[in-house]
Amino acid sequence: MVGRPRGVDDTVILRATTQVMGQVGPAGLTLAAVARAVGLAPATLAQRFGSKHGLLLALADQAEKDISELVGQVRRTHDSALGALTTLMVRSAAALSTPESYANHLAFLCMDLGDPQLYERALAIHHTQQRMIEQLLTEAVGTGELRTNRSPATLARTVQAVTAGAGLNWALEREGRLEQRLRQELNAVLAPHLPPHADPDLEES
Repeated sequence: MVGRPRGVDDTVILRATTQVMGQVGPAGLTLAAVARAVGLAPATLAQRFGSKHGLLLALADQAEKDISELVGQVRRTHDSALGALTTLMVRSAAALSTPESYANHLAFLCMDLGDPQLYERALAIHHTQQRMIEQLLTEAVGTGELRTNRSPATLARTVQAVTAGAGLNWALEREGRLEQRLRQELNAVLAPHLPPHADPDLEES
């Protein structure tokens, strides 16, 4: 027997969950809050995900898939691997566009660190992002766009650490836009590894 159409796809619900998380933080996130955002009854979300914890697990699983898909999307729209890397890091932080949303998502990360299931997924997301960064850096080295004695894996960890720190500094200092700060810091990390006579300004790559 064929079931009734779901009406609202799970991916739509998970995207809405990310937005609600940034608005209300861990204390305010409920199935009812997410249900209101997508126009569904809370019971519908409970049926699909079981609980708020189940919803967060599903969101984490989707986030890991999204990172892998995103790197392909940005690479297809950039001639430069470094330009694709810049866009990847900026778009990965799109949900953190205000200091308040950054603080709320950071609170969820702190919560993840104390929950074995969520921590496992947070670590998987971290490693997947690291591999995607390394992939783009490896390509940049292979084409001569980047010249460095450091391995792409080592440089990828540095890129990841610097961009994470840039977000925290931006949330504290509240100067300019997060996208601008990420571009500036990524430029600072990669500029010393560019070949001679290359444009050191990667902000608009």
